[in-house]
Amino acid sequence: MLRNITNFFRLIYILWQFIRYDVLYPATWTKGFKFVYFSLKLARYFRNRKYDSLRWGQRIALALVKLGPSFIKFGQTLATRSDLIGDDVATDLTLLQDRLDPFSFKEAKSIVENETGMPINELFSSFDEKPAAAASIAQVHYATTMNGEDVAVKILRPQIENAFASDLSLFKWIAKILENYISRTKRLQPVKVVQIFANTIALEMDMRMEAAAAAELAKNFEGDPDFKVPQIFWETTTKRVLTIERLSGCRPDDIASLEKAGHDPSKILQKSACIFFNQVFRDGFFHADMHPGNVFITEDGKIAPVDFGIMGRLDLETRFFLADMLTGFLTRDYKKVAEVHFRAGYVPPDQSLEVFSQACRSIGEPILGLPLSEISLAKLLSQLFSITEKFEMETQPQLLLLQKTMLVAEGVGRQIDDRVNIWELARPLIEEWMITYRSPPARIRKISAELLTLAERIPKIIQNSELIINQASHGGLQLHTDTIKRYIEFNRGKRSMLLWPAILFSITVGILIGMLIR
Repeated sequence: MLRNITNFFRLIYILWQFIRYDVLYPATWTKGFKFVYFSLKLARYFRNRKYDSLRWGQRIALALVKLGPSFIKFGQTLATRSDLIGDDVATDLTLLQDRLDPFSFKEAKSIVENETGMPINELFSSFDEKPAAAASIAQVHYATTMNGEDVAVKILRPQIENAFASDLSLFKWIAKILENYISRTKRLQPVKVVQIFANTIALEMDMRMEAAAAAELAKNFEGDPDFKVPQIFWETTTKRVLTIERLSGCRPDDIASLEKAGHDPSKILQKSACIFFNQVFRDGFFHADMHPGNVFITEDGKIAPVDFGIMGRLDLETRFFLADMLTGFLTRDYKKVAEVHFRAGYVPPDQSLEVFSQACRSIGEPILGLPLSEISLAKLLSQLFSITEKFEMETQPQLLLLQKTMLVAEGVGRQIDDRVNIWELARPLIEEWMITYRSPPARIRKISAELLTLAERIPKIIQNSELIINQASHGGLQLHTDTIKRYIEFNRGKRSMLLWPAILFSITVGILIGMLIR
């Protein structure tokens, strides 16, 4: 009960911040809903008038900063979607990427020394007191090692774990309410979605895991002429501190600087597309936070990512499904696209293959052959949502990071060159990968490896089978007491959930989404 009350008041606090920063107005789309319209109009009298001179996007950015790191990350993604929220708002939200208020040098110095166990002047010959960048989770200081190497030292924000813990508790609570009481949300799997977000955050707040991710990505692209991963300095890397090679260059969305440096934006986009699809399909391991604040274009034209806290993984089977779907769309073979969805289990087997194929055509035809500037993503997302609901398709949690990454990548691509169609850039890359991994020789190698693995497991399988048979013949199989206890607690929790906070939150979220896509 206490948790329910705490989270409900947290929702009220979120709504109040949106009111104070005048985020909920203008909401002209609400004029058809008189109660909502007049409620928002009335709420505007409680706004903080010192922000009246600021643009709407600036007020949104301030509100998200006030609400904490989880909301800041949401704003960072929106900043790449000028087609959804407008160029002015997108520009204002870029302030959330790497230009947030920093914490003090005294705190930064204390964290570094506590983590390494050494004075900072014995670790670095120089250490800039002013941070070079400040993001939602950490900030970066430039420094020079004792060997004269220029590095960037990334330091986790103080008490950041507590801030995320509060937000995650709220999100999990909301997800459970939605899943238990609103049947239409079950296919979206909100509980699993929040858990994936929680797992991602846990990894992002351990700098050693980020360092390991960067090292793995570097190994995957070893020798690649167009991609550079900065070197990790392990001796000064800990749970809260990451020391990495300092890179310099242009932001990919700074077209003027790119052209001044002699780079062709179209070639940069082509390189980026190749790198992205190699990460996803070739390696199954990809950088999942490639917003413009996390990417440099070096002097020699290489794509150089930073911030490896959020990485995504896809198993080989999922990559095959994705490749088949994409090539099906690119070749306008919508029956193939539908068959892949059914084979992967994304669409319930009781649905019609022919009708779903028709639905896929309704999505693909308006997109293919068009430049990015002519694609209405808002309309596309609306169509996709209605189709997934119609066919009772469940959200695929393993694809959420990829979906988010592709949205960000497309947004950056639009900023670089809106004449280029990312779908067409993808086609030869995917086809080449399919030839490599789906050809008859590749299939033979795969089957041989699986048979060898199975052969190695046969003795263990036989042993386990004997144990189960013996147990069943002497008193039967028994459930562990923890399993029974968790089942009872789960069912008790379902009965104690409150419905009305979920309804309030759903209305609030609906208002905000409506404003963003208005």
